[in-house]
Amino acid sequence: MVILNLGKKQNKKKLHSGEGVRLGKYELGRILGEGNFGKVKFARNTDSGQPYAIKIIDKNKIIDLNITNQIKREICALKLLRHPNVVKLYEVLASKTKIYMVLEYVTGEELFDKIASKGKLPEGEGRKLFQQLIDGVSYCHSKGVFHRDLKLENVLVDAKGNLKITDFGLSALPQQFRADGLLHTTCGSANYVAPEILANRGYNGASSDVWSCGVILYVVLTGFLPFDDRNLAVLYQKVLKGDFQKPKWLSAGAQNIIKRILDPNPKTRITMAEIKEDLWFKEGYNQAYHEDEEDGVYVDDQAFNIHELSHEEEKSSSQSPIRINAFQLIGMSSCLDLSGFFEKEDVSERKIRFTANLSAKVLMEKIEDSVTEMEFRVQKKNGKMKVMQENKDHKTLGSLSVIIEVFEISSSLYVVELRKCYGDASVYRQLCKKLLNDLGVPHEKH
Repeated sequence: MVILNLGKKQNKKKLHSGEGVRLGKYELGRILGEGNFGKVKFARNTDSGQPYAIKIIDKNKIIDLNITNQIKREICALKLLRHPNVVKLYEVLASKTKIYMVLEYVTGEELFDKIASKGKLPEGEGRKLFQQLIDGVSYCHSKGVFHRDLKLENVLVDAKGNLKITDFGLSALPQQFRADGLLHTTCGSANYVAPEILANRGYNGASSDVWSCGVILYVVLTGFLPFDDRNLAVLYQKVLKGDFQKPKWLSAGAQNIIKRILDPNPKTRITMAEIKEDLWFKEGYNQAYHEDEEDGVYVDDQAFNIHELSHEEEKSSSQSPIRINAFQLIGMSSCLDLSGFFEKEDVSERKIRFTANLSAKVLMEKIEDSVTEMEFRVQKKNGKMKVMQENKDHKTLGSLSVIIEVFEISSSLYVVELRKCYGDASVYRQLCKKLLNDLGVPHEKH
């Protein structure tokens, strides 16, 4: 069983370690936080005395986790951004084993902690934070950066009440848009994700960020999430329908802007420009202006001088499984299948999924051995396996074409998906049955 704990704040260790360690002109101090692939430490410039936060990333860990491109994307995004409501990146240093991102040090707390300790904020205070959030996010959009993981944990509030947007690891840049002008990667955090992302048909990065800003505003003004449920399938149904409680104690203006933002139809949802024209939003509004462009952010050549796969190599690798997130896992679960919300076709005869505890390499080898025994031809491309058994006319009885893909959930659990492209249903069932037997997967025997 895989237990997913979403919408919850991860525990962060606040530790102290040997101060006095030097990194060039920086003296490293206490640990501010820890993540899966590194630490964030307090640092001080020994020449100026200026404080910084240095994110220390272990190169081997990001290779193991297959997130090298995610780190590159975060650096590329932050290099573009100079705004008072976005955490600044000053430079990127490197050693043979580590990458060091020198970031602005924010003396304050996460918005999550602020709401957790104080509960809902007064409407005026909440509006001020929301104005800063919209200023920062709309600026990012103007520079071609779409955050895609806006949530309370990724918003900092300094000691003076100034808001700072952070963690651009899931952000999208213009080169990630497909020919249709849309983004297609399913990502984000369960309680904050826009319904069009769940629908898996492509989405506008700006519109989906607006939705997440609306969720943040709702939590700030009410103290609880608009979309929440222990059952993830029920949670996603609420998101898809835009089904949330509208507290009557909020002012009419606050209720109206929340309603316009949390519109499940992205085509009619309010835009950033329209938010800035809203009467409730404009009350006491002092627009923040981005800073003058400074010299380019220095990035050490060694930062990515590691044996990671390039974008094109990742595409062509047949050995690396795709790591999936909770949204995709929910869609894969037979008892929580959300496909009915997105497509009318009954795919039960076309698609089968099952879990396995074998490694990705062993799985693919065993699958290839099994299908070869059935005299299928095998092609491997883009991390997928295509198996074919064809007569002269590929539509005739006995012909079959199937795509087989392995998705990584954790280091010890994988999902195998078989997707029939065309062909004989009886041959497809025989193939599925043989694979289940050969891989030792429990299943009903008919």
